[in-house]
Amino acid sequence: MTCTKCALCKGRTNVVFSDGIENAKIMIIGEGPGENEDLQGLPFVGRAGKLLDKIFESVGLNRKEHLYICNIVKCRPPDNRAPLPEEADACREYLEAQVRYIDPKIIVLAGAVAVKGILKMKDVKITKMRGQWIDVGATGQSPLLEGRKLMPILHPSYLLRHEWNKAPDSPKAMMWKDIQEIKKVFDGL
Repeated sequence: MTCTKCALCKGRTNVVFSDGIENAKIMIIGEGPGENEDLQGLPFVGRAGKLLDKIFESVGLNRKEHLYICNIVKCRPPDNRAPLPEEADACREYLEAQVRYIDPKIIVLAGAVAVKGILKMKDVKITKMRGQWIDVGATGQSPLLEGRKLMPILHPSYLLRHEWNKAPDSPKAMMWKDIQEIKKVFDGL
């Protein structure tokens, strides 16, 4: 892939397109590649990616057998900043092609940037939206997403930045609840 649609191409080492299996029922969409991802050319391979793998493996799901993982943007934003709306728009056709090709039944949106990028929302409070299935079929805003179950979750990097405790409202407890709900729906497919 040799895209030059936005300025992110100037600083990349690798285009970070995807990882996982092509017939996945679950697609995980993150925000953008970090330093490790840019160097290896694969999404979610740094600390946050290792945590994401552990979270999904805790319910018997993994990227080699069950998951397809990609990002809103395919090139690393400088200084690990969030992708700008125009950068997300430049990559949108690639992301839409991925959704069409993989045809997942469940799309997990990892973090606020993924929710904003997929649903074209401006104000996203991920701690309020996480854990709730989103029905886009009723709105008609995106025919590509109709019939799919979308679940926002906390980005694993958020979990790395917050204390891990067992309080019912801790990020860890919220993620555990969300991943169990995703697994329940997956098992029902």
